[in-house]
Amino acid sequence: MEKVPMTRTGFAALETELKQLKSVDRPAIIKAIAEAREHGDLSENAEYHSAREKQSFIEGRIKEIEGLISLADVIDPASLSGSIKFGATVTLVDEDTDEEKTWQIVGEHEASVEKGLLNIKSPIARALIGKEEGDSVEVRTPGGEKSYEILTIQYV
Repeated sequence: MEKVPMTRTGFAALETELKQLKSVDRPAIIKAIAEAREHGDLSENAEYHSAREKQSFIEGRIKEIEGLISLADVIDPASLSGSIKFGATVTLVDEDTDEEKTWQIVGEHEASVEKGLLNIKSPIARALIGKEEGDSVEVRTPGGEKSYEILTIQYV
């Protein structure tokens, strides 16, 4: 199996979610199923079917997180330097609009565009890997070609 790169923050978030699912959500859904069973005929019991569906989701998510944790390759960006690689926080300027954006390149499972966390497998991240401050990069995105200049690279 291939290792899954992630930051310490991403790994901690997975551990927290797993703990929540196992210690809070799983016991709550088991209780809800038991209560729904007490209401009689299970074939027409919507509460029971809903609870079982939720239990299935919770168990699936637990297995998924346990799998990710077992394959995790936790990388501490603070120990890195140099050209852009996993964990780098990069400030770019769009060469067409002069709009500045700051992204941190993170693992697939911790990416969030709204939070400025860019998936390592995204077109922009792939174009940035190996580049230096001052370099210009061309990125082919679903919205068309974009040109960016790299202003800063930080590892925090």
